[in-house]
Amino acid sequence: MPGLLEAKTAVVLGIANRWSLAYAISEAFRREGARLIVTYAGDRQKLTVEELGTELGAERVLACDVTKDEELAALAATLKEAGVTVNTVVHSVAFANREDLSRAFVETSRAGYALAQDVSAYSLIAVSRALSPLMNGGGSIMTLSYLGSTRVVHNYNVMGVAKAALEASVRYLANDLGPSNIRVNAISAGPVKTASARGIRDFSRVLDAVARSAPLRRNTDPAEVADTAVFLASDLGRGVTGNVLYVDAGFQIMGIPAPDAAG
Repeated sequence: MPGLLEAKTAVVLGIANRWSLAYAISEAFRREGARLIVTYAGDRQKLTVEELGTELGAERVLACDVTKDEELAALAATLKEAGVTVNTVVHSVAFANREDLSRAFVETSRAGYALAQDVSAYSLIAVSRALSPLMNGGGSIMTLSYLGSTRVVHNYNVMGVAKAALEASVRYLANDLGPSNIRVNAISAGPVKTASARGIRDFSRVLDAVARSAPLRRNTDPAEVADTAVFLASDLGRGVTGNVLYVDAGFQIMGIPAPDAAG
């Protein structure tokens, strides 16, 4: 029985390690028959991502620092020269200075704000501009967001503002690229123990609070995020664009939890 992504090619940006959501998504894509192309940013990541790419059965592992237009152009040129038609793009890239995640938001530096916006939000625009011409006949672009885009999450700070910009960008890109049958969406995942999440102070307390208060009384499983990505990449999601899909055990619907929220 063919997989949901049989004969489709996916470009995944942002795999950092085996615990990253991008890795979980890549595993699910591979399970459903997709051909994988994964990228790394800089020489420090090269060996790690090459090893992970081998594990995932990726056809190519290519360099791409999303903050450098010349590397995005080189990525697109390499794929075009190889005759690759891209069906799906996964943007799982975000960064903010650690100090801007641990002090009051009002203390955010100008440079720190600009950096978070560039890496975490503008890069989706740059990636879409570079790779959408290779999506002949349409396809799906998706990114990863978090509830901190719309609500204040302690110590999320400048990243929450960047995620708000990212989600707004999803809507504008969906409108721009819709006539080319390219869909653009975001998955707002619940907190997951990833390397980047460990940079948020008191992150374990966030996990505990979500597990107590979410309707499902647990945290998010990366596999749930990955399966949602499969849906968006497949023909099953052909009518979905410009949306933020929450995969967070229902936490986003909650107000003040009941005293017995532990269940």
